[in-house]
Parts: sequence; structure tokens; C-alpha cells
Amino acid sequence: MSSNTFSRGKIEGTVIAADGKVLTIPDSWSFLIPGDAALTRRVKAAGQHWIIEEKKGRKTFTRGLWAPGETIERIRAELEVERAAPGFAKKKEAAAKRREKLQTEYVEDFTQAVFDFLKFHPRHGELAQKLAKAISDHATPVGSGTVARTQRIPIEQRAESAVIAWMRHQTTAYDSMKIARVRGNRREVRRMLAQRSRELLERYRRGEYPEDSCPLLVALSGKASGE
Repeated sequence: MSSNTFSRGKIEGTVIAADGKVLTIPDSWSFLIPGDAALTRRVKAAGQHWIIEEKKGRKTFTRGLWAPGETIERIRAELEVERAAPGFAKKKEAAAKRREKLQTEYVEDFTQAVFDFLKFHPRHGELAQKLAKAISDHATPVGSGTVARTQRIPIEQRAESAVIAWMRHQTTAYDSMKIARVRGNRREVRRMLAQRSRELLERYRRGEYPEDSCPLLVALSGKASGE
């Protein structure tokens, strides 16, 4: 948690900081639920605010934020004026089209990066294209939270990680495994399964003909369950 990120308090009107300290929410503050990205972004930029997060399993979800009620209402009113102004709808539509164009281009680039990483033997070229598309369709949607959406590593590395992640969920029993809650265990299991996935990919790179029961073929046939 960052310094302005908290979890819900057990007592109404309170929040819990990362160090366990319980803070009382100021009476003049209001809660802003997620949904209006522009409003949330501007409220955050306006000054003091407390972001409320909730952890479920290994994932963390943002539930909204607390901020001065006057600030929220002022910015909401400003946005309403902006959105009612002539030309706003056209600007929004133009921005949406730009985002859509960028997304389409990125999907194409990412799919090619996955195909290049697979580097299957020419006799498996059609399979490589099908696999690259399946992985890209899963990994590239905006908001998916997958490694494909990060900008912190090169696209080639993103593609490799996406392939290994897809194969872990689609060609192994990872999702149904009962892994002991011992530090490092899950990481070791993932490493082991990644090695198996790489060995399977090497067979296709060498041009070998796999059996019909090959987990990769089964996954692509639609018989395997989705993530």
C-alpha cells in the first residue's frame, strides 16, 4: 500500500493504513465510487484523498476513494459543464477512434511478436498462427491486467511471458493444483511448468509430429477449459 492507500475499517467511518493504524474519516469528506475515470483522476490530482483497496486472494481491487466532499462536487460540476459544451461529443468520439486504432495496431504487433517467439517449423506454421491469435486474444484486451498490457518490458519479452502464462493455464493442471502455502512453492511450481511448456514448444520448432493427445492441440481444439 502507498501512503494514501487504505483498507476499509472494521468500524464504520474508519480506514486502516498499511501499518495497521486506524484513521477516522473526516466528517466533511465523501466517498467516490469507481466508474467515472475523469472525475476520479481529477479528484486525485486536486489534493488529499484516501484510496480504498480490498484484497481477494492474490488480487487487489480498488473500491473507490475518500476526499473532501466540496472537492468532489466542484470537479463533478466542472466536468458537467465541459461535457455539455458544443464539440465535446465529437472530441470524445475522435479520442475513442484514436484509442481503437492504437489498440488494433498493438494487437497486430503483439500477435506477430508471439508468432516470432513461437518460431515453429514451417510444417506447423498454421498451428503457430492459430496459437498466436489465441494467446493475443486473451492477453491484449484493454484492462485485462495481463503482461501484454505492461509497458515496462519490451514487446518481445511480453510475448514470451504471455505464451508461457497461456500454456500454464491451458496445457497443464496448474489451475486445479493444490499448492502448499509455503514461501517459494508457487514460484517453483510455475518454474517447473514453464520448463515443461518450453520443452513442448521445442518439439514444434523441430518439426516433430505430436500425438493427438498433445495438451497444446487439445487446448486449441477448444476441449480445454478457458482461464
